[in-house]
Amino acid sequence: MQEKHCMDITISKYWQRFKDKLFPEPEIYLGNPTESHLELMLILDTIKIADFFNDYASCPGRGRPSLDRECFAKAFIAKSVLNLPTTVSLIDRLKVDIVLRRICGFINKNKLPCEASFSNAFKEFSKTKLAEKIHEVIIKKYHKGVLVHHISRDSTAIEVREKPEKKEAKIELKKRARGRPRKGEFILKKEPSILEKQKNKNLNEMLLELPVNCNIGSKKNSKGYSYSWIGYKLHIDTGDYGIPISCLLTSASVHDNNVSLPLEMITGNRISSLYTLMDSAYDSSIIKEDIIARGKVHVIEHNPRRGEKIEFDPPKSERYKFRAGAERTNALLKDSYGGNSIMVKSPSKVMCHLMFGIICISAMQIARAII
Repeated sequence: MQEKHCMDITISKYWQRFKDKLFPEPEIYLGNPTESHLELMLILDTIKIADFFNDYASCPGRGRPSLDRECFAKAFIAKSVLNLPTTVSLIDRLKVDIVLRRICGFINKNKLPCEASFSNAFKEFSKTKLAEKIHEVIIKKYHKGVLVHHISRDSTAIEVREKPEKKEAKIELKKRARGRPRKGEFILKKEPSILEKQKNKNLNEMLLELPVNCNIGSKKNSKGYSYSWIGYKLHIDTGDYGIPISCLLTSASVHDNNVSLPLEMITGNRISSLYTLMDSAYDSSIIKEDIIARGKVHVIEHNPRRGEKIEFDPPKSERYKFRAGAERTNALLKDSYGGNSIMVKSPSKVMCHLMFGIICISAMQIARAII
């Protein structure tokens, strides 16, 4: 027994001596990481960023071979985590921050890619929808076999520095008088609404018909005041624990309820859920029928439309409180992950920029839920 005890002490001493050399702490290799650096490492570890570049073909063909795109992807995620406004500010930070440089994979500060290389990589990511694919994979991975109780649907205004699309002039027809039509009078049939057109269409057809170009939008804020902006709308479905499940970008002028059916379909393909929570902008019989047909329960605030407002019953009133998660996701994206500092133009690039922020929020909320 004594001999065995001595052997244990000897082994433990050797372990204490060599463990730091075999398994060094992050500080030894990286330097002195801050909270932002640790958050970035947690996000990259949660999404397993390297897995998306195993078979990634970047600019095949003639010419100079492209730089490692994985490093650029890590850098753009870091840009969202650090809430940096421009690519120039990201490059400046990489030059002076050795910890950030090593996390992203840029070893030598004298050989950092130029601004044009970062722009080309970002253009490539937006074209291939890399950020959207990463988000879809991590949502499906961490929600496999998990039942989500509440999906909170909402949209948020996205302001950009872009010239809005010109509005087409509408031909205004003379309003006919009420009553029975005259003999020989031809009455035009009322055009069906967008929701009525979407009823019997598949997802791709609905997405193709949604306007995505930059224009002018207006809506009422939480205090009841109307405001306008130039840019887009980001429509987000937020699940339990504040995890964004699916997102769609449209023109700023698109009404919220026009995106409900395709967003419900995308969310349903990724997770299983029970309740869908929406505000009065989504109060439509078509939306309610679609949710019921999917075996779910809708909790939609009643829109009076010149009538008397119908309040929720007590159980639905309690469930509707969970919709605050959608507001928190919108605020988090804008205040902390680059949603208020968009310097790129075109819908695909704006969506790519926003999705890097959505990836960060999703990874952090997933990590908190697991821990």
